Amino acid sequence: MKQALLVIDVQQELIEGNEKSVLNKEQLLQNINLVIKKALESDSLIVFIRDKDVADGEGNGFQIHEDINVPPTATIFDKAATNSFYGTPLLDYLKGENIEHIVIMGCKTEYCIDSAVRVATINDFDVTLVGDGHSTTDSRTLPAEQIINHHNAILHGHDNVDHFSLVRKSSEDLFNPIHNKYR
Repeated sequence: MKQALLVIDVQQELIEGNEKSVLNKEQLLQNINLVIKKALESDSLIVFIRDKDVADGEGNGFQIHEDINVPPTATIFDKAATNSFYGTPLLDYLKGENIEHIVIMGCKTEYCIDSAVRVATINDFDVTLVGDGHSTTDSRTLPAEQIINHHNAILHGHDNVDHFSLVRKSSEDLFNPIHNKYR
């Protein structure tokens, strides 16, 4: 089975924030690097998505966070929408590589992560969302921790008939999908 790691919007300015960083920033960065290592060991594709709205799409703030180990083999796509698949070559790229399973992590939970998980299942991919591999900041109505916990709960088992998402921890064998145990 061909697999890919999709790391979304882990840009310097988004993670560090203009006033406040995302929740558990240091742990998030460690977990991203751990999962990148696992992706490399499993010979999975690694794709980074950058949001052109971050730092106006330029400079150091727009770049992938300096503490993330970006492999030279990684592919990087830029997007203008919340949905990583909209207006990007991502879907064609993954389909062209015959990817069946996508591991997703990054920022922000309630926007780009939620969107990517749902759209991936609609487009015939099984998804593993790394439950401790995505983050956000407080909203006007909810603290970041509640947003993350809520999304981990609602996206675990989210399905589109044939394909669905599971939430697993970064410490697990993420590139050994367990979706078939639930079919």
